[in-house]
Amino acid sequence: MRTVLLTGPGGAGRTTVAAATAVAAARGGTATLLLTTDATDTAGAALGTPTGPVPVTPLPGLTVLRPDPAAGFRADLLALQRHASATLDMLGTAPFHDDELTPLPGSRELALLRALCEAAAGPHELVVADLPATTEALGTLALPERLRRYLRRLLPQERLAARALRPVLGRLARLPMPADGLYEAAGRWDVALATAQSVIEDPGTTVRLVAEPGESGAEAVRTAAAGLALHGLRMDGLIANRLVPESSADPWLGGLAAAQRKTLDAWAGSGGDGAGPGGACGPLYRIAHLGREPRGLDDLAALAAAAGPAGLPGAGPRTAPERSSAPRTPERPAPGTPAGTPPWPLTDHRADEGVLVWHIPLPGAERAELDLVRRGDELVLTAGPFRRVVALPSALCRCTVDGAALRDGELRIRFRPDPALWPRGL
Repeated sequence: MRTVLLTGPGGAGRTTVAAATAVAAARGGTATLLLTTDATDTAGAALGTPTGPVPVTPLPGLTVLRPDPAAGFRADLLALQRHASATLDMLGTAPFHDDELTPLPGSRELALLRALCEAAAGPHELVVADLPATTEALGTLALPERLRRYLRRLLPQERLAARALRPVLGRLARLPMPADGLYEAAGRWDVALATAQSVIEDPGTTVRLVAEPGESGAEAVRTAAAGLALHGLRMDGLIANRLVPESSADPWLGGLAAAQRKTLDAWAGSGGDGAGPGGACGPLYRIAHLGREPRGLDDLAALAAAAGPAGLPGAGPRTAPERSSAPRTPERPAPGTPAGTPPWPLTDHRADEGVLVWHIPLPGAERAELDLVRRGDELVLTAGPFRRVVALPSALCRCTVDGAALRDGELRIRFRPDPALWPRGL
């Protein structure tokens, strides 16, 4: 199964493009699920069929689902209340009722992650997910890794080995000890988060950017490319949406077309094997402006035909991308690598320079937007509005940071072995 996640700057038309991608795949014979998180049902308006938490089938082979974050939030909170009923009764807490609960910020992201996990176990060959705007989308996709890190810090797994000793330790230290139920709940959360993380990190999951060419669109793509690379997400295409005719006699349209052409030339000639900063975004697809809001299956099919929707077998009519490349399978960390360590290459330059170099791909990143902080055995990396905390490889835990440089879209961090920690003879 393949999963294609579409995102981009706000207002770029990503929901309509996601619907067009799903329609083309279904018409080409691929069993497709379209997931959308838009509260205003933009996908339903484009498809001509209202969507919601109950799946609908606007055409054979296409299922559309818009998860209800309120329902999931209520179910999760009421379940937590039932599990903690004894403690809440002891504290005299008044219970919540189903009809008084409204979703909190973050519930929509959790609903999307849950839907992606359920879709991965479903019968569909392709899942097309319409994500929020780039910054919010990356926050959602990074959520499982972040929450699992918090759980490991708050409730380390090694403490489970001392379960039988906790009552004794509690009496000796005169301090309350975590109850078994807390660890069991944390274990369930970790399994659910690990499932979501495995779907996001699966080699069959890729991200596609949708943007309108222009100065703001180019800046948004550059920033998005750095953020996606920082979180290890694979890109398989950049869709330039709403292109105006270049042959128009209208001076306003002519100026807009010229501005779009300048950005398109930069994307198409950016080097590497595709569009975007350093060739990191994959193939470049172009969608002409219809002159109206796309409405109905025929309009969506026309958009998909122009975009070359997914590069998928049986995805329907498509044009060849300007620079095609297959999504690359990410490297897997070596056995014994600490949890949370990305599979970034580590090279040994001790013979020549006395250092180890960690190579972190960050296409589109700019030196002024980068920040790097080491905290213990972890590294806090910031690229523009995006931040990720990663565990250092075991060898680098015995080193000190010796410097860093950004070259050709790659951050290279130098580590010098600490004589007090580095094994002798190595």
